Amino acid sequence: MIQHQLAIQARFCPEILERILRVTRHRGFQIRALNMDHAINSDSVCIELTVVSQRPVNLLFAQLVKLVDVSGVEIQHKNSQLISA
Repeated sequence: MIQHQLAIQARFCPEILERILRVTRHRGFQIRALNMDHAINSDSVCIELTVVSQRPVNLLFAQLVKLVDVSGVEIQHKNSQLISA
């Protein structure tokens, strides 16, 4: 399996994390790590997501950027790590 790391910028709302997790699961990716940071005086949230899959990360990227509350998605590691399963 190949590991990918993504940085997601989104508007903070109660359902945003659920939407991101649902899209991730539907696209065939398993979550290995998740970190979410919300500034107190801001309505935005930064989510760092580490996922693994045999599928290309562009499939997940293309769906995440379509979410209404997501303002940006960046693939952090261009050199993905190979994980033996």
